[in-house]
Amino acid sequence: MSFHIVNIDSPRASLSCRDGQLICKSAEGERRLPLEDVASIIITSFSAQIHSNLFLEAAKHGVALIICEAFKPVSLVLPANRSTDTLLSRAQFGLDEKKRTRLWQMTIDAKCRNQSALAEYLSPNDIALPVLASEAASKKPQKEAPCAKLFWHVFGRSLNEKDFSRERSLPGLNGLLNYGYAVLLSTILQKLFGVGLDPTFGISRVARERSTPLAYDLMEPFRPCVDWRVAQWVRRETRGENGWDVTPEFRRWITGFSLDRVDYLGLKLDVRSCIEASVHGFRRAVIGADTRLYKPWTPKNSKWAG
Repeated sequence: MSFHIVNIDSPRASLSCRDGQLICKSAEGERRLPLEDVASIIITSFSAQIHSNLFLEAAKHGVALIICEAFKPVSLVLPANRSTDTLLSRAQFGLDEKKRTRLWQMTIDAKCRNQSALAEYLSPNDIALPVLASEAASKKPQKEAPCAKLFWHVFGRSLNEKDFSRERSLPGLNGLLNYGYAVLLSTILQKLFGVGLDPTFGISRVARERSTPLAYDLMEPFRPCVDWRVAQWVRRETRGENGWDVTPEFRRWITGFSLDRVDYLGLKLDVRSCIEASVHGFRRAVIGADTRLYKPWTPKNSKWAG
């Protein structure tokens, strides 16, 4: 399949197709790209216009259209011959338990190392750092919980929130984190749909009705990107009368995390492109039944300046 996943997020963008070219007109000008080079088009613009001929030409070229609301995919328009990717579906369903476990362990290794790197950047003299670094680098199969516990202690202390506890139902910083993770989940879902992966079949989490466990699985290494964005917000803003609220200003700020720059395989990419590359690698690993093709993101250093 073609590699390019096109993201349309400019306000009032107009999408059409002529002579096999995807045409996007916006306030920033006009851009063109051959449809034969496109795997999918993700539309997050809240007021995009889509010309009817694009639906037809996209189908002819095997291009998927993913239409989002508040960044979350709400409609998936697939060409008839791509509505079921038999090879990919069989590979996902038939992935043996050993490879599934290995893919999950690689994902958690990356998450723990990223938490350790961020903790060191947030609070370089924290007493918990050596233990966290040791746990993150270990080969223990059940290291996610201990690493998370240590990380959140460092995270809270670095923001003068010494009593902070990471609980989804608690107010304050948890509300900011929850909103950021929701944006991250939507970004992961966009990319999974973009490459044809079924998000209802995960590598660790159990599938439930209307759930997307694969998206939750693959978002793990990128959670610290949201944590860093939240930390920046808390350090620069003043706490409100009711604590840390999810304000419209915060919503605008947190959605920008995907444009932060990070290192990935020797390249400097924005987080959104890094997620896309990681998802592509996961797809190749599933199709080829070779876990080495999956490259979950870990930073080469602890520079989280974005």
